Amino acid sequence: MNTLTFLEQEAKEVAVQLTYCDGYKLGHPQQYPDKTEYVQSNFTPRTTRIPGQEFVIAFGFQRFLDRYMNFDNFFAADIDKVADRYTRRVNGYLGPNTIGQDNVRALHDLGYVPIRFSGVPEGTHVPLNVPMLLIENTHPDFGWLVNFFETLLSCEIWLPCTSATRAYRFREILERYAVKTGSPVEFIDWQGHDFSMRGMAGLDAAKLSGMGHLLFFTGTDTIPAIDDVEDYYGEGLADDYLIGGSVPATEHSVMCAGGELSELETFRRLFNIYPTGIVSVVSDTWDYFNVLTNILHELHDEVMERDGKLVVRPDSGDPVKIVVGDPDAPVGSPEYRGTIEILWDEFGGTLTETGHKMLDSHIGCIYGDSITEERAEAILEGLEAKGFASANMVFGVGSFTYQYVTRDTFGFAMKATWAQIDGVGHDLFKDPKTDDGSKKSAKGRLAVLDVEGTLTLVNQASAEQEAESVLTTIWEDGKFVRRDNFETIRSRARA
Repeated sequence: MNTLTFLEQEAKEVAVQLTYCDGYKLGHPQQYPDKTEYVQSNFTPRTTRIPGQEFVIAFGFQRFLDRYMNFDNFFAADIDKVADRYTRRVNGYLGPNTIGQDNVRALHDLGYVPIRFSGVPEGTHVPLNVPMLLIENTHPDFGWLVNFFETLLSCEIWLPCTSATRAYRFREILERYAVKTGSPVEFIDWQGHDFSMRGMAGLDAAKLSGMGHLLFFTGTDTIPAIDDVEDYYGEGLADDYLIGGSVPATEHSVMCAGGELSELETFRRLFNIYPTGIVSVVSDTWDYFNVLTNILHELHDEVMERDGKLVVRPDSGDPVKIVVGDPDAPVGSPEYRGTIEILWDEFGGTLTETGHKMLDSHIGCIYGDSITEERAEAILEGLEAKGFASANMVFGVGSFTYQYVTRDTFGFAMKATWAQIDGVGHDLFKDPKTDDGSKKSAKGRLAVLDVEGTLTLVNQASAEQEAESVLTTIWEDGKFVRRDNFETIRSRARA
């Protein structure tokens, strides 16, 4: 294994930053027409693969700019060493070529990244086919640099936008049933809980997605997402501002270690460890309905005397039938009654203003396996039909929801629509005859105007329309022009 000196390692790391792109981008500076001075591109969600979803939540810009547009180390590094490392990688990748080092050296000589990012405020609900971001260069020698960042920007932003939009959809379901059944709206912050981290495509994906979830919910098991919120959106947050949280909870290994014959004692041991507050106990390790009908009956007084809530967690079977009840099971059996009815019969509760049953505050249920939007809605609909309030349930939202998506879920793309070549502006657009219309691009310089509360794209915008655009400068020439903290973005997303 080769051992690099500190300076060599630094040069390698800085040079790698210049290859955070699709490989074909490396040759594009030479491919543009001579005297291409300025390029404007946009980043836009163009389509949806989720029926009825007509907008996408804009989120993740600040993290991207903070983390990937800081080139201080590049400008401080020895350019000869950096350029040599860059050439080594490029030649090893493409073979001897004409790409050379000139662009790298020219950028280093300039001393800053001559790019302007303009965008809607994060948390904005952006209609399909309306740009979230505009990217353009500010120095006439670097028109090629705009779309060089396409790959990295797309890679880092589509997921937080998509997860935030999926989280919005879950929250919309929960809010709807809270109104129907008289459940406290403030409880919704904790009613959708991020269980996705273990199924995500690496730690960064878990962070990006987890931050999107946190726009609409407080409950999360993805702690690193909280750290990223603090790191990139924490400026101005109060020390006690709650980004995300959770409660003590068991897993199957804990329950198995206690032994099947002593499951009752395992519950009691947990009560001793957590005499107050919420504790969540996975309850299907052996016989879930035995726990509900026998063990909890034995623990009735201890549950009711605790200064806190016991949350039972079923983790297998058909979630709708487990929670609401199985109409095909023998009438009156535990399976027929379902979790919430069994808990109500054992512990009772109160009625909401709409007359729906709310379990006693000492007992509750969370289901976090195989929960989809459709299943969450089916569970809440089934509970409503049986006279139960929606707040009797908490849902764990997993990687099936947050990982089972792609950039194409909302058709994100970054495309150039305008260029200035030798002092003359040119409108750029694509409209492939072989396409269904979804790849037809915008055209010319762009603006996004607020027309009676609806964000509307303006193609071939005038200077006056650009000045009125809601796409305002976020970052320019290596520095932030505006920033928002997480509380502001969260409030905007939920407004």
